[in-house]
Amino acid sequence: MMCLLWLGSAGAAWAQLPPKVQTPTNTKARALLEKAQQQTKERDFAKAIETLNQLNEKFPSFGEAFLLKGSLLKAMGDNRRAYAAYRDGLAKLPADASHASEYQLVGDLALSYGEYQTGLDAYKQLLKVAPKTQKNLAKSQRQLLTCEFALEAMKHPVGEAPVALPAPMNAFKFQYFPALTADNRFLLFTGRPAASSGEDLYVSRQSKDGTLGAPIPISPTINSSYNEGAGSISGDGKTLVFASCDRPKAIGNCDLYISRRTGNNWSPPVNLGINVNSTEWDSQPSLSADGRTLYFTSTRRGGQGQEDIYMSTLQPDGSWSMAQNLGTPVNTPGKDMAPFIHASGTTLYYVTDGLVGMGGLDVFRCEKTPAGIWSEPRNLGYPLNTFENEASLFITSDNQKGFCSRSRASEEPAGGYRLARERPVELFSFAVPPPVKASETSTYTQGRVFDANTKKPLKAEVKLYDLDTDVLTQFVTSDPEYGDYTVVLNEGHHYAMYAAADKYLLKSLSFDYSNQHSFNPLTLDIYLEPVRAGRTVVLNNLFFDTNKYELKPQSRTELNRLIEFLRQYRDVQIEVSGYTDNVGTPESNIQLSQRRSQSVVDYLSGHGIPLTRLRSKGYGEGHPLAPNDTDAHRQLNRRIELHIL
Repeated sequence: MMCLLWLGSAGAAWAQLPPKVQTPTNTKARALLEKAQQQTKERDFAKAIETLNQLNEKFPSFGEAFLLKGSLLKAMGDNRRAYAAYRDGLAKLPADASHASEYQLVGDLALSYGEYQTGLDAYKQLLKVAPKTQKNLAKSQRQLLTCEFALEAMKHPVGEAPVALPAPMNAFKFQYFPALTADNRFLLFTGRPAASSGEDLYVSRQSKDGTLGAPIPISPTINSSYNEGAGSISGDGKTLVFASCDRPKAIGNCDLYISRRTGNNWSPPVNLGINVNSTEWDSQPSLSADGRTLYFTSTRRGGQGQEDIYMSTLQPDGSWSMAQNLGTPVNTPGKDMAPFIHASGTTLYYVTDGLVGMGGLDVFRCEKTPAGIWSEPRNLGYPLNTFENEASLFITSDNQKGFCSRSRASEEPAGGYRLARERPVELFSFAVPPPVKASETSTYTQGRVFDANTKKPLKAEVKLYDLDTDVLTQFVTSDPEYGDYTVVLNEGHHYAMYAAADKYLLKSLSFDYSNQHSFNPLTLDIYLEPVRAGRTVVLNNLFFDTNKYELKPQSRTELNRLIEFLRQYRDVQIEVSGYTDNVGTPESNIQLSQRRSQSVVDYLSGHGIPLTRLRSKGYGEGHPLAPNDTDAHRQLNRRIELHIL
């Protein structure tokens, strides 16, 4: 899955002499030039360069000799010295259309080394003198914009440059595609101990102080003799999607596979099938926090560029929907790769060379509107983007810390060539500056689900709804062995959370982060009561105005879940019990609680639940859950309960 970038070799090509080489009038200069030309014809490039060095030193104003040397160095794969020779030679010659290809070459090389001002000057000269038929002229116009953008971006850095992770991390030759669980406890990445090694997935555990432990292979069930790379893990750490190439019965040369964790064990990987994978290259997955939406990169036909970003969602029957191209403005005619969907689900990061940036692949971000439309991508700026190709990026759910992978800076060997893959690739981290943060900050609640009687762990569905929209935003399943779950919540929203298991009462919880200053992780164990006569649960997401009994619109989420429960258990009869605090007279409180409980019954019966199964009862300020001595305690006492008859 690593791409090789050849920079050329001496045996691969050799350059022709630059056009219109002017013969110098000086006898010594002419002799040196003729000697270099003869050595070039004999393909003794090293000797020819030595001769041209002498010519450059003794006759520094003879720009043509620099261009000849540049062409020889380029043919030998020594791009760095070729760039310097071309640059110096063109500076000594008047602007002329005959040098259009050299201007273009200097601009391209300058951009590849991050020397933006030199590149800008070269492209400007090119556009002044080049004929309209000049090859790649449109590309050069675009590269000029890149240089202008980069020079301006470097004047206004966004945050600090990423720093390589300390030991015991970065112990391999290559490590890339970092991804974390929502609670930041586990860092997943792809590692290759050496250039000759295959890709495997590794996990490092992060302590509360941010220290990362020694990486270990994720599981012998996952890692195999085939490459396992570019992995993504759900927020709860229970769903893994990764790319693997050339496996038996694969659909394409690289496919996406899924595995799920129960307890401490990962299931055998399963190919995601033809709805997700194509006969082409499919890789670089990114899972939503609940593991039910998948973004990935594909080279399949029908896209907008060579690589495009696609999306698929998990269906109720466990299958994945037909992958859909994200379309514009995300995908471009260029390379659009390495998507990362933030835990909030509303901000997408990815790399592309199809938009103006710092050169090569840059990281961009775009936000999903309430209508589900992606905004125009925005470049993350310098120094997160540089003149080199950027790889994947990951930002923690709380928007505080980012991770990425980068090649260490490395000079090309003089007179030779270098594979890009020879440069070590390491994991880096950085503090996330405000302009780079996801549009919504996330936190999480996690805990375990138990049987209220036996105290044994339960496998339960845990669903999170936005109360303002009644939209299901998260859907996870607690672990059958340990009962643990993790759900991601976004700041600025009011949520209802439900835990449900077969033959157990629905558990209702409320999280109001719409106007809350404290937005911290929560640990919350849930105990489910069996569906049995005499059992009672509080309905925590029914809302009334003060001294009113009309249900507020945010109550529809709770009411609709209650209807689902009653349709599942058709023999169950219930009492809807209303309670108040001790503010007001006992008589008025009895009346208010009765009317509120009746409002719930009216809604249920109006949506198809027979009245023979329903009863309402108001208890006023009776049976308080806490003393009526504080606002918080009085709020606990103001409640609606569901009681099984």
